[in-house]
Formats: sequence, C-alpha cells, structure tokens
Amino acid sequence: MKLNKLTIAIAVSVMALAFAGCSKDDKSTAPQVSNARVLVVHASPDAPGVDLLVDNVKVNSQPLTFPNNTGYLNVTAGNRNIKVNASGTSTSVINANLDLSADMSYSIFATDTLASIAPLVIEDNLSAPASDKSHVRFIHLSPNAPAVDITLTDGTVVFGNKAFGQYTPFTPLNAGPYNLQVRLAGTSTVVLNLPNIVLDNGKIYTVFAKGLVGGSGDQALGAQIIVNN
Repeated sequence: MKLNKLTIAIAVSVMALAFAGCSKDDKSTAPQVSNARVLVVHASPDAPGVDLLVDNVKVNSQPLTFPNNTGYLNVTAGNRNIKVNASGTSTSVINANLDLSADMSYSIFATDTLASIAPLVIEDNLSAPASDKSHVRFIHLSPNAPAVDITLTDGTVVFGNKAFGQYTPFTPLNAGPYNLQVRLAGTSTVVLNLPNIVLDNGKIYTVFAKGLVGGSGDQALGAQIIVNN
C-alpha cells in the first residue's frame, strides 16, 4: 500500500511538471503583437472630410476635416495599407503601402489641393526635451505659398527657407511665450503673424503652414499647432 501511494505521488508530480513545462512553452511561443503609432493630419485645404482605413478597416468614427488630426493611433507594425477616402465613400484620395516599424511613431499628412492630394509621411522622433526646453518642428503645407522663413518679430530666423512640402526636424527651443512671423524667405516681408504662442516645458510640437494664399474662411493662409506628446 505504501508503495502504491508513493508511486501515485511520483506520477502526480511528474504530470504536474509536464503540465507546467507545457504552460511555459505555450507562453514563450505565443505570438507577440508589436505596434507602431500613426497620427494622420488633414492638411489639404479644399478637400472634404475624409475617412482613414488601415488594411481596409475604417478607424475613425467621425469624418476627419481640415486642418484636424486623429491623434496617435496604435497600428500593428509591419507593411500596412493606408487609405484616405472621401468620407462615407469607397473613393480613395490616398492609397499607400507603408512599412511601419515596431515602437516607432509616424505622422501622415494629406497635403496639397484635392486635385493633387498626396501623402507626406514623417517618422517622428519623440525623445523627451531637456529641462526647460520644448521641441518644435515646422512644415510648409500651404500649396500656393512661396518659400518662407519663421522668425521672431525682430527678424531672428528660427526656421529658414522652407518651401511647400519641406520640413525641419524637431528642434529644441526655450520653453515660454513667443511672437512669431512668417516671412518670404530671405526678406523682411511678413505674410503672417503668429502671436502669443506658448511652448510648454517638456512638450513636443508640430507647427504647419496651412491654407492658401488668397484663401478665405477655413482656407485662409494660417498656421496649425499639433501637440505630439
């Protein structure tokens, strides 16, 4: 009887170890899902509201309208098909296959006028700013505006000579209030004032030129600020 009990105890122990081993193996072989983050910006001044589709799955609940953005969305890393459709339709104004790396962040801008709409894809470096600093980048997205400088009101150039579709890297600036101007590149001619811009300590910003020279209402030449963190 004692032998039988000992045999049963050993058998139970072996089975327990076997199940434990299987459980560990299951966990180690379980597929790990890696994500990228994608922010989509409607920067086409005359385009209607749009829907965003990732691998043909719509990811926004309301039409994305100019000049708004989706905020960062988690998207499975790898080769993804991104479509921007006229809202409520299957008409794609942008259809692009993008290779998205795990744990990276991207901004996708729908740019230019509707007749020539195209994506601008930028990998976002969201490393934290140093103490008392902000990170800021500028993107020129006004289709019919010439090259511009972004300056302080005294003419000091902050971002220089950017034409449509060009952009700067995220650049450290002292946190605090700014009065900025958009000037024709290399000149003192001010085409747009950007007063009372406050850069908060530790924040990361995208400032993009929007709209059209000679535009009115929502299509007027202006600037839009995105907080990237």
